[in-house]
Amino acid sequence: MSVVKSIEVVLPKDAVYLAGSNIDGQVVLILNSTLVDPVVKVELVGRGYVEWNEEIGKTRDYSRDVICNNKADYVHKTKTFPIKDNWLRAGSHTFDFHFNLPPRLPSTFNSKIGHVSYFVQALCMGREHILAKKRLYLLVQGISEFRQQNLIQNPLLVEAEKKVSYSCCSQGWVSLQVQMSKNTFVPGEKVTFTSEIRNNTGKYIKTVVFALYAHVQYEGFTPNAERRRRADSSELLRQTANARIPAFNSTTVVSAFTLPLVLSVSNGSQENEIMRTSYELVVTIHLPWSLSTVKARLPIIITSTREDKANCSQEDESPNEDQLV
Repeated sequence: MSVVKSIEVVLPKDAVYLAGSNIDGQVVLILNSTLVDPVVKVELVGRGYVEWNEEIGKTRDYSRDVICNNKADYVHKTKTFPIKDNWLRAGSHTFDFHFNLPPRLPSTFNSKIGHVSYFVQALCMGREHILAKKRLYLLVQGISEFRQQNLIQNPLLVEAEKKVSYSCCSQGWVSLQVQMSKNTFVPGEKVTFTSEIRNNTGKYIKTVVFALYAHVQYEGFTPNAERRRRADSSELLRQTANARIPAFNSTTVVSAFTLPLVLSVSNGSQENEIMRTSYELVVTIHLPWSLSTVKARLPIIITSTREDKANCSQEDESPNEDQLV
């Protein structure tokens, strides 16, 4: 029978930690029997890694794939707990710990190309052998270098129009106008925008799709230390509104969604930076009867400060919705 029955890390459930904030928790160790000369410690670790394959030598007679990668270490702190008389009896033992996160950290992130992760790990060792360990991952929100009040809250107005052909010889046009009262948001905030759609065709427009995209530029190096960059996009949120706009008619759709609680700040500048992120709201009208679409793209900025989190926690969390006007 193992000396250690279990070891656990106790932290608030689903907590989001701001860069620069405190982490207070406990390590709970349960022993089946007495343990002599134990080492019980807890670690805080944060690191990032990116990797992708890239073809080189395309313009020559040969080409080959190389692995581009990069890594960054953001935080590594260790606390070793004092053990009275260098032994622990059988039963349960609780150890309190406290860590301070560094003020300059990127947000927790994960994709097929790279990740930024943070975790707290508890270990129990005896005579240089690890008897038990437990790792608990954290959600960390990075903080912008500039304050929210110093940003200019610019309203956005984007228009798009497309001429379309349908039913062999018929022609018309569809226009889309999207408005937002501001272009800067914080994680967890409710985003509201208005879409005005004009249907100058003889066909119905059934649906309008709203999607939020994250565009990430990764930075890595080849085995020869040559710098490479890789761009990739992912869809964070998607909604579909049943507009049902009649022929030669128009309507207004008021939409809202709540941002995820943890997001990379827009084009954040961090030490050991391995990726940069920008965001875009895309409103799409699908026109299947003409095999085309009308799209409006709105760039938005994600920022985060300690004041932002306090303000967001006081707001009422309303469900995502679409309203036809």
